[in-house]
Amino acid sequence: MSRLVVLALGLLIDRLVGDPDELWKKIGHPVAWIGRLIEGLDQGLNDERKTGDERRKRGMLAVAVLLGLAVFAGVVLNRIAAALPLSLIVEALLVSVFLAQKSLLEHVQAVGDAMAEGGIGPARKALSWIVGRDVTQLDEAGVNRAALESLAENFSDGLVAPAFWYLVGGIPGLLAYKALNTADSMIGHKNERYQDFGYAAARLDDLANYVPARLSALLIAAAAAFAEASPRQALKAARRDAPLHRSPNAGWPEAALAGALGLAFGGPRRYGNDAVEGAWLNAEGRHEATLKDLRRGLRLADATWLLGLALVAISALLIWG
Repeated sequence: MSRLVVLALGLLIDRLVGDPDELWKKIGHPVAWIGRLIEGLDQGLNDERKTGDERRKRGMLAVAVLLGLAVFAGVVLNRIAAALPLSLIVEALLVSVFLAQKSLLEHVQAVGDAMAEGGIGPARKALSWIVGRDVTQLDEAGVNRAALESLAENFSDGLVAPAFWYLVGGIPGLLAYKALNTADSMIGHKNERYQDFGYAAARLDDLANYVPARLSALLIAAAAAFAEASPRQALKAARRDAPLHRSPNAGWPEAALAGALGLAFGGPRRYGNDAVEGAWLNAEGRHEATLKDLRRGLRLADATWLLGLALVAISALLIWG
């Protein structure tokens, strides 16, 4: 029950406070600390002169070190929080640091605001902060669609998955997930440098996100009933089209959001010099995503967060009762 209470408080703190920029500018965000550790492991272990098998083994070692340190840090933080007055509040503050609802909504909202105020150029620039693809050739519909796809995927990775792993493993489980997810974003790429060294990080991240991605799709579908969207089409698109996505997990929340909003997501895109012929999710939906659709998606994401918070709080009350 205590973890449910802490998570409910952490969700509220994150939604109200978000990431205090002035604090993180001074000391750096903990995820940035994790990133520097991953960079060090990459530089120290990823020797391109080694064979693919050797680099894969070194990548496994890097992930083992990273996860071991994350779990150790989580145990230490857990004991410190437990020893302090108002320990549940302290732990909730720690949990809120690794949730990303408010910051996600702000970054996606910034794309819509830039489009409304300055047109396609500023909107592309705002979008480039939250996606890895080439945005220079996207038209207005492409920018809106890419922002919504990022909203769906990051809702799962940045909110549902950390919350899930906190409930499973407490602070150590939460930190281990964030370390693994950060590693995947940094070294889990299918290119010459990382296809072997980053193999373990990518595969373990897929495994860690398996349940949260599907939970995210269910939450989006359920919340659609309260956000002038279609729960039925969200479930239909997720079940049918999620396996078409190049990621084993990202397709679930993306297809659910596409179906709920009546839009088509995915399709061809570029990452640097590489062209990707992505499948369409909810292909029968509208391909021309508008600024109104982007704002509908933001409202649906907020409704989904609220539904998740209600489920956590009700579960805590039922167990307490």
